[in-house]
Amino acid sequence: MRVLSVLDQSPISEGSTGGDALRNSIDLAQLAESLGYRRYWIAEHHATPMLASPSPEALIGPIASLTSTMRIGSGGVMLPNYSPLKVAETFSMLAGLFPGRIDLGIGRAAGTDPLTTFALQRDRRQGAADDFPEQLQELRGYLEDSLPADHPFASVAKLPGNPEIPEIWLLGSSPQSAIWAGELGLPYVFADFINSEGAHIAELYRDHFAPSARLQEPRVTVATWAVCADTREHAERLATSSRMALSLLRTSGKTIPVPTVETATRFLEEPAGSLPIARRRRMTIGTKATVRDGLEAIAGEYGAEEIMIVTITHSHEARKHSYELVAEAFDLQPPS
Repeated sequence: MRVLSVLDQSPISEGSTGGDALRNSIDLAQLAESLGYRRYWIAEHHATPMLASPSPEALIGPIASLTSTMRIGSGGVMLPNYSPLKVAETFSMLAGLFPGRIDLGIGRAAGTDPLTTFALQRDRRQGAADDFPEQLQELRGYLEDSLPADHPFASVAKLPGNPEIPEIWLLGSSPQSAIWAGELGLPYVFADFINSEGAHIAELYRDHFAPSARLQEPRVTVATWAVCADTREHAERLATSSRMALSLLRTSGKTIPVPTVETATRFLEEPAGSLPIARRRRMTIGTKATVRDGLEAIAGEYGAEEIMIVTITHSHEARKHSYELVAEAFDLQPPS
């Protein structure tokens, strides 16, 4: 049976607030667990009126406390924005509180625009160095208690959640991320919702994979867009909200709250809205059978053991129903 999970970007719908979006995330997570989804990850995005979660760890705790079997994690923490020690301490605490249930998905992107990236820095005298591989190694050193004795920070690696640690994943949409994940023996999540031509990159990950103490074989998850409804027509209408938001982002760099279906339909009928959505973005849209076939085909392209689904609609109830229908399509079983 195919493993399914949720990647939640905490969308803010037009006419609602960020608080509403965050409460919707908690509500959706509880539903996802009851339906049999394996894990629930929270994305990191900054300074946008469309998405409400700049701090995944702030949602992981509440969601983990209101669920009991599903793995909860970040999809992901954008490590260049932070100190590796601070990330290690935070996720060590979460792992200690919720043993065996916390995932730490790590990304290299900033999750925002250059100005906000600079504002996130503590030291603004110059731009931060591009030292992601070193950051990642340091983070693993803290969490896995593997810092060399002569490392300058070896003496501070006293984490509160020991011996529990989160499961570390590397996220990416480029060849470089695949190579790093493979060489470090980490499980890899490919963002098909950003780059839908990445099957060869997943293969690159496998080619470079070196077994590690925690992972002996390569492990690929693919994260992709999907909207499921009772009819194809309704699914297409629901998807117009995402299509409008993505079209504006691509053509003008503008982000907006998730528009209503009515607003989005009018926009997409205008000349400005008829431009193609961002290059290489793919959505699987339709009824249960259509979405199941589409998701299975995507997983097959990547050789992925697990599918992580991103769904954004204006209506929270429609988003929940989409995940319900997908669970039915794949015959997911609720936790015992």
